[in-house]
Amino acid sequence: MKERAQILILNTTRFGEKSLILHCISDRWGRRSFMVSRSAKTSGSLYQPMTVLDCEVSINPKSDLWRAHNLALKHPLASVRSSMPKTAISLFMSEVLYRTVRESLQEDDAFFAWCERSILTLDALGEDYQNFHILFLLGLAAALGFRPSEESLAPYVGEDYRLVGQFLTSSTAEAMLIPLNGARRAGLCRSILKYLEYHTDAKIDVKSLDVLHELFA
Repeated sequence: MKERAQILILNTTRFGEKSLILHCISDRWGRRSFMVSRSAKTSGSLYQPMTVLDCEVSINPKSDLWRAHNLALKHPLASVRSSMPKTAISLFMSEVLYRTVRESLQEDDAFFAWCERSILTLDALGEDYQNFHILFLLGLAAALGFRPSEESLAPYVGEDYRLVGQFLTSSTAEAMLIPLNGARRAGLCRSILKYLEYHTDAKIDVKSLDVLHELFA
């Protein structure tokens, strides 16, 4: 049986010489992996982290690994792909989602829609986006149902709890303009990641955060 679906790529794994496994969040089945065929004609941009694809999925009830065919790029993400800092943020987003969202996540098109909206928001932002990964982490906690607040985050962020409250009550544009130096921004991200670790019972070792610290110092 074949069905149309949308998938957001988190990571990829080579499978033999002619196949890839795409680790994704889908609009139909939550977190799931799909096998695709690699060919010289297939653009590598299709498989970059946080790419959203329309595809056709061959559902095999006897296998946990389904095949995806006829992949088509849904959003070009021209701004993200042409900007090194935005590309770094997108890698951070995909790495956090990959380590946080489990395969047991049931069908949840609202969560997929939130992920898609997040990367489109980053793509649409102009010059001021250096705080976006902080807003993304707080949004992820809310999307996963943890209802972040100053009080719940205080044990993790310490004296920065009022700063967190400022992010939680600001629009996206306002949050991007909250003045932070690189060290404080990275420290706040690490604290929110600890909060996510506690609530998801997952080890979230995000190597791309060090890159963002360098880019937005």
